[in-house]
Amino acid sequence: MDIQKQLEQGVSPGVPGEEDLALINGWARRELAAQEVYVFRVTLCDNEIDRDGERFTAAGLEKLAALFPGKTGLFDHSGKSGDQVMRVYDAFVQRAAERKNSLGEAYAALCAKVYLLRSEENAALIRAIDAGIKKEVSVSCAVKRVACSACGKAWGKCDHKKGVAYDNGKPCHAVLEEPTDAYEFSFVAVPAQPQAGVMKKKQESVSCGAIVSFGAADKMQDEAERLELEQLAADGRAYRAQLLEKTLRQGLLAVPGMGRRLLEPMCGGLSTAQLKSLCAAFEEQAAKTLPLRPQLRGAAEGEAEGNEGFKL
Repeated sequence: MDIQKQLEQGVSPGVPGEEDLALINGWARRELAAQEVYVFRVTLCDNEIDRDGERFTAAGLEKLAALFPGKTGLFDHSGKSGDQVMRVYDAFVQRAAERKNSLGEAYAALCAKVYLLRSEENAALIRAIDAGIKKEVSVSCAVKRVACSACGKAWGKCDHKKGVAYDNGKPCHAVLEEPTDAYEFSFVAVPAQPQAGVMKKKQESVSCGAIVSFGAADKMQDEAERLELEQLAADGRAYRAQLLEKTLRQGLLAVPGMGRRLLEPMCGGLSTAQLKSLCAAFEEQAAKTLPLRPQLRGAAEGEAEGNEGFKL
């Protein structure tokens, strides 16, 4: 893609200008000289539907632009401190009035300025960036809501499918709304968005070409749902174990001669509903077989005196 007209001038790949160096030093603990740092630009994400069937809104990109400065750069979203070699020092939304996305909206992309130290450890990475080897990137962030583009409901709460064209004739997708946090960006091999990555400057023009992935909102939602289902399953297993034990106890009282070894295999294969019914039947029979009454109550009218009801 080509968004040459909108890109700021005065910053060459690898060499920070005075304004950029001032922004970089806002994140550094000591004043860095221009010769100590290497800078480059990267397109993090845009408002196009990506390979995961997800899309940021233009308003969402503006919020991410405010959240990304100061965030770290990693490799493959590793989360390892040893992979922290880059940092975003500025971010902005780049618009191309003459270009539309696949939905007919004005195209917008979230761009970032990134710096890393010039050192022996980073020399190979800088060469790889300059050579176009390290190019594709992916972002990790959080959003408040993921909505269905076809009906507006929370994603997963309707029957619409990604990629299917419904009434408006446009492919259904998940709309990532109201970003709440930005975590990091990473160099990756196979990202999701076809229009994000390191920008290359040639003479007075700058073009973008690379990739980005998101997917974090759906993954977080799926993980929450998985944990909820696991908890429900654990609660169900605990309830069934208690019900089975109660059924066995009542069964031994109702039919003393059967024995636990015979009764347990018979009950183990029953459904929870069948266990509840059998337990109720055993309780009723046990009450007849072994009626319980307080020993000090005394005999009721018509009831024989004695200790028969209290023998084991």
